[in-house]
Amino acid sequence: MSRSPIDDLGFARLDVDRAARTGDPEVVFGTGKTPEQIVGALAGLHRAHPDRAVLATRLSAEAMERCRAELPDADLDEVARTAVLGPPPTPVGVVAVVGAGTGDLPVMSECAATVRVFGSAPDMVVDVGVAGLHRLLAERDRIDAADVVVAVAGMEAALPSVLGGLTGVTLIGVPTSVGYGWNMDGVTAWLAMMNSCAPGILTVNVDNGFGAGVAAARIARRIAR
Repeated sequence: MSRSPIDDLGFARLDVDRAARTGDPEVVFGTGKTPEQIVGALAGLHRAHPDRAVLATRLSAEAMERCRAELPDADLDEVARTAVLGPPPTPVGVVAVVGAGTGDLPVMSECAATVRVFGSAPDMVVDVGVAGLHRLLAERDRIDAADVVVAVAGMEAALPSVLGGLTGVTLIGVPTSVGYGWNMDGVTAWLAMMNSCAPGILTVNVDNGFGAGVAAARIARRIAR
């Protein structure tokens, strides 16, 4: 008897066939869900995919505590606000996750956790914003060696534009809502990345480390295999 492609939990209908269709299991988006619902959905996805990691993102402190209590084998990241249950796949390819400042670490960490679960190896290059350009240039060879680069930046978000002129590696920009004054919750950074004069920059939505991580890992897997 074939397995149903849907696991109906009452509060959620888990797409347990997604890994067969796309290569990657469904992910639990924690915002708006209760801690009980998050634990239930993550456990349900783990039952459907016992041999590989499943991911929950955007977890509140209460949800993290519930995961810690009820899913003791879960790998919890307080900075990324993620929970990973099950073994990540053997990584294929490398994704350099490059961040402008320490304030961008939550988005960087979410991206790195996603890259790992989606089957590539993240290399986090932290605090190399253009206010100290020498810091970025010192890591140029390391960044250029990656299969894909994700550039995470708030403020005026100049980092992806500078990287776009330094490397020909596929580059994904992640604007963050970090910034002084009227940065419009990251809209300033988003507009800067969308209007970069450096060619080849792809941009995701504000603070969307998850979306960038999925895309980067899938590209890296294809390039490196």
